Amino acid sequence: QVARKHGTERPFSHSSNNSKAEGTFTCVCCGAPLFDSSDKFDSGTGWPSFTRPLEPGNIVEKTDRKLFIKRTEVRSKHADSHLGHVFSDGPAPTGLRYCMNSAAMRFIPVENLEQEGYGQYLPLFGKAALAGGSADAATRPGTTEVATLAGGCFWGVEELIRELPGVLDTEVGYTGGTVDNPDYNVVKTGRTGHAESIRIEYDPAKISYEEILQFFFRLHDPTTLNRQGNDIGTQYRSAIFVQDDGQRQVAERVRQEVDASGKWKKPIVTEIVPATAFHSAEDYHQDYLQKNPGGYTCHWVRD
Repeated sequence: QVARKHGTERPFSHSSNNSKAEGTFTCVCCGAPLFDSSDKFDSGTGWPSFTRPLEPGNIVEKTDRKLFIKRTEVRSKHADSHLGHVFSDGPAPTGLRYCMNSAAMRFIPVENLEQEGYGQYLPLFGKAALAGGSADAATRPGTTEVATLAGGCFWGVEELIRELPGVLDTEVGYTGGTVDNPDYNVVKTGRTGHAESIRIEYDPAKISYEEILQFFFRLHDPTTLNRQGNDIGTQYRSAIFVQDDGQRQVAERVRQEVDASGKWKKPIVTEIVPATAFHSAEDYHQDYLQKNPGGYTCHWVRD
């Protein structure tokens, strides 16, 4: 309710509000590190509050007018989940109060950081990481990553990608557009700029981002501009929405390799653009072909 539907938990309803335990607060949806207990303070509001984020690159801020006043919403960048709001009435040194919902975060005590793959943060608590504790995400246990792709009608894309070993979860939705909180009825007009997309949570120890992209270029036709089969419009474009510069470099290299391979007779038109807010599609779109075996799809895996 909080993370996916923009809800707010009752104040003073969670033990983490007053807890003095040392550790790291991570996104409950994607596991990204968000806040450090050393930046936590008692704001008296009934929600855990922080003076600053642990990893600024893991959050995004956006204007929120849902209560008819201008507020700044804080969201998890990689999961696009609602966390809370930030206000300018906090203590020094930042003067900010990141007022978060406990339900949107998972607290990892300092004694569990190493075993859960967050050993690189141990020095914040005066502790040394064990050998290999700062290993790359692909070798850290418990670490997940996110890929966001668009390749035509999301029903067929999800059905094929969900079967890949190492893919933990899939969700279809809309991204890359200019309209807040879009739904299918507006996206299908092709006027919002959104693409029918899939958000993929995967285990990098079992499947790499590169392997996912290589499969992506086999399950749809990346040479047709704003079209996939009989589906026509910008909402059906081929696109890779990269989370960071590392993903961009991999995506550009894979696209170039596929283009040069000769497997497709026409030039690749897949766009590579920064990831923006991902809006979950309606429930009936989720796992559509699981619910409707034999339903419409224009996707298959090429040799």
